[in-house]
Amino acid sequence: MFTERQAIIVWLHHTKPAKSLRKYGNVHYVSKKMKYAVVYCNQEEIERTVDKLQSLSFVKRVELSFKPFLKTEYENSKPNKAKEYDYKIGV
Repeated sequence: MFTERQAIIVWLHHTKPAKSLRKYGNVHYVSKKMKYAVVYCNQEEIERTVDKLQSLSFVKRVELSFKPFLKTEYENSKPNKAKEYDYKIGV
């Protein structure tokens, strides 16, 4: 069955211990320049995971992604006629 997942953005003081974030979820991306990591975990255990992450010494702050709660189906979206014409010319 399909499990709902949510991203957690973890801001770090330094990126060396970012490897240890794997036990809290799937580490999707680690930025060495901006010092953050994106960790995905199940929505059922998101609160416990955030509490655990905030208690770590190398974590500056923790933010949740709002992507699962955003509406992705748009109403009254009309295609642009000028762009549609340009695409037909190129074919």
